Amino acid sequence: MEIIKIIGIALIALIMIILLKQYRPEFAIYISLLTGVLILLLVVDELKGIIGLLQSIASKASINSSFLTLLIKITGIAFLSEFAVSICQDSGEGAIASKIEIGSKIIIISMSIPIISSLLEIILKILP
Repeated sequence: MEIIKIIGIALIALIMIILLKQYRPEFAIYISLLTGVLILLLVVDELKGIIGLLQSIASKASINSSFLTLLIKITGIAFLSEFAVSICQDSGEGAIASKIEIGSKIIIISMSIPIISSLLEIILKILP
């Protein structure tokens, strides 16, 4: 039950942050960062399993492996940017958070161009 570990870590961190904000507010962000990293480390094994499953499905369906790799990278960028945006917002830096969001969206769009062009080629072949 990984979710119980995740919730437990989050609740302990929350209590520590609430207590520390009164006396040492600068340490609250460090606890938040550490908590986020711990939670990410807890779910790494789950992510490995998901990636393995996707690779096996892609090989059975004869999907180009470069597309699968690209989709995994795009998903990773989305998760990591969301993590960074949350940390910035928790720190009260909404301007930086919005810049991270814009930057990550641009990177995701630019990375997805090969997939979009491949889909358009398939559509053009199907249409008369």
